[in-house]
Amino acid sequence: MKTIIRNATIVNDGRKFIGSVVIEDAMIVQVIEGGDDSTQPYDNEIDATGLYLFPGVIDDHVHFREPGLTHKADIASESRTAAAGGVTSYMEMPNTVPQTTTLELLEQKFELGKNNSRVNYSFYFGATNDNTDLLPQLDPHRVPGVKVFMGSSTGNMLVDSEDALHKLFETSPLLIMAHCEDTKIINQNIEEFKKKYKGQTDFPVRYHSRIRSVEACFKSTSLAVKLAQETGARLHVAHVSSARELTLFENKPLDQKKITAEAVIAHLMFSSEDYDKMGTRIKCNPSIKTPEDQLALREALTNGLIDVVATDHAPHLLSEKEGGALKAMSGMPMVQFSLVSMLELVEEGVLPIERVPLLMSHNPALLFGIDRRGFIREGYYADLVLVNPNANWQVGEGRYYTKCGWTPMDERIFKWRVVRTIVNGKTAYCDGIVIDGVRGKELVFN
Repeated sequence: MKTIIRNATIVNDGRKFIGSVVIEDAMIVQVIEGGDDSTQPYDNEIDATGLYLFPGVIDDHVHFREPGLTHKADIASESRTAAAGGVTSYMEMPNTVPQTTTLELLEQKFELGKNNSRVNYSFYFGATNDNTDLLPQLDPHRVPGVKVFMGSSTGNMLVDSEDALHKLFETSPLLIMAHCEDTKIINQNIEEFKKKYKGQTDFPVRYHSRIRSVEACFKSTSLAVKLAQETGARLHVAHVSSARELTLFENKPLDQKKITAEAVIAHLMFSSEDYDKMGTRIKCNPSIKTPEDQLALREALTNGLIDVVATDHAPHLLSEKEGGALKAMSGMPMVQFSLVSMLELVEEGVLPIERVPLLMSHNPALLFGIDRRGFIREGYYADLVLVNPNANWQVGEGRYYTKCGWTPMDERIFKWRVVRTIVNGKTAYCDGIVIDGVRGKELVFN
């Protein structure tokens, strides 16, 4: 099967140019710069005049809720949602039910991905206080990393033992991806609020950023960075949310870093000023913080301190979002809107368009060593997304696909819109329709 995408504006490898891409089966076989007027026959021709062509987004941080929490999301539903947003590969987190903290449960996740995922997939292994002996048994070609919750979490996934943390950082053969919030500081903040508001068991959500504070994030991130520096471990800090944390990272080329930082769409698109309007729909951990923190994160997209942009896609039912700073569940469904959100930031002048694929495709592929993905290059898998730069569409019911049935982006108007997503050479999404027969492949890490 041979397909040509003709006359797109290709954004790739730090450049923007008019060109065409030839796909044979699952692979890119030719990238043609300039207009293509050849009469060579193709099985399928896609006219991309006026459209932008990006490498498919690689989201290194999602929660698809399967197994055990499938009343709000599952791998089939959320991978469909990913395809609708131009996300062609994802790496999913271990805090499901049961948690992915044994080799057997990890293998079960891979089987779920194989049978149900519409896009390419892999799964993190979850660290606990007592499973570090399993780390050397993980296959580095299959598993992207070890996820450690260095702060408040559910069940057994909070690693708060100093000995376990040191052992994890000293012995992990894989990248360590850390959720950094200090539990002691969070609990102290909660107690202070309870003393101030006697008798109350919950507080307005606008106080969430004062409970899960900058100090809580900075202390935990500082510890993670210190451990990585002492042990030489490869550390990737998830969802950096504050200006102060950014001071812990270096502006160096990616291939010279052993400590890297991820920002997520929620912290780039919202600030604490949005709590009164959006309520618990934008409650997430780490918390949405001040406009000054949001500005610092946006600046870090171009100054080299942030290496990867992801979503931390975390669906909950709206009924589970009822309550305030303590009772409402934290997390929001964002995977369908990550690429268009970043392109809106381009429109606002926050970053040049060439940095969008760098942060969302190139760097994730390089950071994790993903085999032949993340770039529009000959010999690479044909994971691609076509985007209309002048769609001017409004998000509304029927235009989002997550199983939980809502998004904080509801009613937002976007200038850019994903019109086609190609996964391994096959169209997985086109003009509002997810092609359910398409299945992704397991990611391979070099």
